[in-house]
This record gives sequence, C-alpha cells and structure tokens, in this order.
Amino acid sequence: MNKIPNRQVICETLLELAKTDRDIMVLASDSRGSAAMAPFAKAYPEQFVEVGIAEQNIVGISAGLAHSGKKPFVTSPACFLSMRSIEQIKVDVAYSATNVKLVGISGGVSYGALGMSHHSVQDLAVTRAIPGLAVMMPADRHETKRMTEALVGYTGGVYIRIGRNPVEDVYESDDYEFVIGKAVTMRDGADLTIIASGETVRVALDAHEALKSAGLSARVLNMHTIKPLDEEAIRRAASETRAIITVEEHSIHGGLGAAVAEVVVQHKPVPMRILGIPDEPAIAGKTAEVFRHYGLTADNIKRLGLELLGR
Repeated sequence: MNKIPNRQVICETLLELAKTDRDIMVLASDSRGSAAMAPFAKAYPEQFVEVGIAEQNIVGISAGLAHSGKKPFVTSPACFLSMRSIEQIKVDVAYSATNVKLVGISGGVSYGALGMSHHSVQDLAVTRAIPGLAVMMPADRHETKRMTEALVGYTGGVYIRIGRNPVEDVYESDDYEFVIGKAVTMRDGADLTIIASGETVRVALDAHEALKSAGLSARVLNMHTIKPLDEEAIRRAASETRAIITVEEHSIHGGLGAAVAEVVVQHKPVPMRILGIPDEPAIAGKTAEVFRHYGLTADNIKRLGLELLGR
C-alpha cells in the first residue's frame, strides 16, 4: 500500500493542472527548497513566489494576485499561517472575498516533537469562525488530489489543513465523486456514527472494524469539509443511529466536534462524545504517540461506543 504525504500530492496535482492553467500560482514562506513545493518552483518559476518567513505578507500578496485574476495557493506551516497571519486571512481573504487557497502544511501535531509552538490544533476553530472562509481537511492522497482539482475551479477563500507525514489510504482510488461541503459515507451502520476528518478518518475506519467484532454496526462519515458543514448528513446520523462520536486531530474546543454538536443539539439531541486534544498544551512526541496518549485510537473509540450504547 502506497503511503504518500498529502503535501506531495498537492504539488503533483498543481503541476499537472498548471500545464493548461497559467493563472495557477504557488506562494511559499521559507520553503522553496523543501519537499513541499520545490518541484513546482523548478517547473514554473514564473508562477512561484517565495516570500521568506513573512506569513502576513504571503497572505496579502496572494490576495493581490487574486485581485489580478490569478489563482494563488499559499503553502505555509499551519501553525504559523493560521495564527500569525489570521488578521490578513480575515480581512484580505475573507472580508475582501478574494480567491485565495490557504494550505496549512504540517498541520495538527505533525511537528509533534517541537511542542505547542509548532502544533496547530486551534486552527479549525479560528478559521471556521470567519465569515466567507471555507475550511477543509483531506483524508488521504486520493482525496487530496480530488480536493485540489475541485479547489482550482472553486471561487472563494479556503483554508486547507494537511499533515506532514505519509498517510495510509482510506480510498482505493481517486475514482469517486468529491463534492465540497458533502460528507462521504465510508461505512454504513445503524448503532452509532463516527464522524472524522483528515488523518483521523483512518482511525475511524479501524474503529468500525473493532466495533463490528463486538457486534455493533458503526457508520463512518468523512467530514472533509468542516465549513460549509454537511448538516443534512449529521441530522440523518442523529436520527438513524443512537449515538455520535467525533474524532479529530484538533482541540476539543471549536473544531469538528463542536461543529457537529452545534447541529445535533439544535435539531436532534443524541448521546455524543468529542474525541480530540484536551484543553492543554499537547504532549511532544511523534504523531502516533500523541494519538495514543489522547485516545485517538480504534480501541478507545470502541470503548466509548460501548459506553454510549450502554454495553
């Protein structure tokens, strides 16, 4: 099974699309020579801008390019892009309605060993609260490809968060329909629903198998678009299953779980658990170690599911 970093897939997809679309631009902050976008910079130097360590500037420059008819993709570490330049994202991209795609690379706890300064586990909370800004997270290389293709043709500001490390596949291929704002039912089930996004979709699928071994049927929803949220899929899950568990590489405050809970509590209250990073500086360590420490595992989701269903 191939395991490829999602950032590599974004680069490869933009490289292919740029062959026929000269308006595609890539901007980077001190990462021209990194594995993230170096091939694009080499192939299309006239469509690549390196600004150095200046995240506020990169967002402003990208907004100016968008005003000029270009299709800019900003690639910068998620921890800095989503925090250091949040005012420019709010004003220059969202409020000004510019066609900028903000790609937060090495997101979540990808920079695990570097600690809180390099973790980005509040980015979904702050970006989804900004009017006029869509928020997305792909689950694997196949979804990253389809999402990138869709974003080139999508007009409007978007924040996309991807991880740093190679990701295990959750799809067999990219031959499926990807729709912005439409959740994907990865597995069907009637007892409870697990809703995940990004790299936790793989964990949710493993939890489906673990619950199956316990005689429970778990629906798995890949909520790749946090905003606009697929509220219909959430309401249907609350009506058709007895409980909901959300799983995210993000703070338990303001992210996917909070977004789902806002829908559930207003339309169809059911027992629910939000599984993520608690209200503390996340521990330093490799991604898998951080996931285990905070219970972002199939076994823990199984335990929570049994608990919610009174088993």
